[in-house]
Amino acid sequence: MKSGNDDHISRRELLRRAGAVAFVPVAAVVSGRPALAQGVPSAAAAATRAPLETLTSAEAAVLEAFCARLIPTDENGPGATEARAAHYIDRALGGALQSSRPAYASGLAALDAYARSSRGARFTALSSADQDRVLEDVASGLATSFPGGVAFFNLVRTHTIEGTFGDPYYGGNVGFVGWDLIGYPGVRTVVTAEEQRLEAGAKPNHKSAYDYAMFTKASTP
Repeated sequence: MKSGNDDHISRRELLRRAGAVAFVPVAAVVSGRPALAQGVPSAAAAATRAPLETLTSAEAAVLEAFCARLIPTDENGPGATEARAAHYIDRALGGALQSSRPAYASGLAALDAYARSSRGARFTALSSADQDRVLEDVASGLATSFPGGVAFFNLVRTHTIEGTFGDPYYGGNVGFVGWDLIGYPGVRTVVTAEEQRLEAGAKPNHKSAYDYAMFTKASTP
């Protein structure tokens, strides 16, 4: 998938870049939301839509399809669908990312409208190949009927990366599938001498940062 003014970014390059920042908790959504259950779920379980908190059902369907094409499930492993990146975005739009809510409302509607006008069907009804072509048009600015399409594409790509590789506490990276995909072993407060050896491979601990008392969960008044 291409961004508006970047060269083509392969899945491998996307994962490499994400691996450099995967340990960072990426968005502080409202308090009172418990971390998701640990343990890697089946693909079918992960793909089941969680209850919506901010988006409408129609918006969520388009967003889920969008995220699935940005980081697709393939022979290399799970992608944004299994990580529930769209669920992360839905939660965050009611909290830390609430300023982006209008952009999502207009952007998802415009994306669906462009799919209908250019491909003859709503975005979710298109084949994966046609969804990619629609997104490539939007990302490159060729979708002239979609003002602001390049900026919206980049916004969703950023949030999809956050939802796939951020701390699971925030609603994405379910079952730590994103961290496992890029080989990130998880947050550690103590590292043994053996683990510090260059050739040593740290075993994934599947722990959120908020499983440690030293990290404080986000709070709201």
